[in-house]
Amino acid sequence: MPAPVPTRTRPPVPRIMAVGICLVALAACGGDGDADEDAAPGASSTATTAVIDPGDGGRYAPAIDPADFGGPIDNPYLPLAPGARWVYEGISDGEAERTEVVVTGERRQVMGIDAVVVRDTVSVEGEVVEDTYDWFAQDSAGNVWYLGEDSREYEGGEVTSTEGSWEAGVDGALPGIVMPADPQVGDAYRQEFYAGEAEDLAEVLRLDASETVAGTTYDRLLVTQEWNPLEPDVVEEKSYAPGIGMVLEATTAGGEGRAELIEHTPGG
Repeated sequence: MPAPVPTRTRPPVPRIMAVGICLVALAACGGDGDADEDAAPGASSTATTAVIDPGDGGRYAPAIDPADFGGPIDNPYLPLAPGARWVYEGISDGEAERTEVVVTGERRQVMGIDAVVVRDTVSVEGEVVEDTYDWFAQDSAGNVWYLGEDSREYEGGEVTSTEGSWEAGVDGALPGIVMPADPQVGDAYRQEFYAGEAEDLAEVLRLDASETVAGTTYDRLLVTQEWNPLEPDVVEEKSYAPGIGMVLEATTAGGEGRAELIEHTPGG
């Protein structure tokens, strides 16, 4: 999953256009939008029963040029400056959960792109259950792309699984946009694509919401809905505050969960 932080419904093809990038999930790059034998493996899972339809008919093939990326990640809804830190607390399926997200000073080359490394650590009742390194980059238009993750699940201090790890450009995995440069209500887009492993999608629901989170009231919130066809019953909403990032995540279908921002340290 794209972090910083957790996840997972129909409208027009979004208007996001990155310079030098023809992204089928956001702008039609040929084809009539109907899935067929040319569709990407696994893409049919977002067909008629999809909660979110990115409008690409299963033909997801972003043309990535490393020259379109570089510089700081300063998208107002997802600013990832080195040293920035977010701490979330809440309940997930009846258990107290704490998530710490830190923008490290590390970089990683993915598809020829110099990506920012973000560490996302999840603890339940004080014990680390998941530790993930996510890779992000911003294009020249201001879209923040998700390029993969190195994820480890723990039990009793021992690694029990690396399921969910993927890297764009490896084994057919493709990057996606985790935060548009100019989000508009109704925009729907792929955040990642690795058939059968990582297929998160998002849709913009609201642009001017207000929420009180951990005693702080936030205005001008961007609210997105997220859904994953590999977990079709689960739907989540995330709220993003300008200049801060995600402040609230709530499961709205397929389970119970809510995570609130309790600490934030801007980077720089």
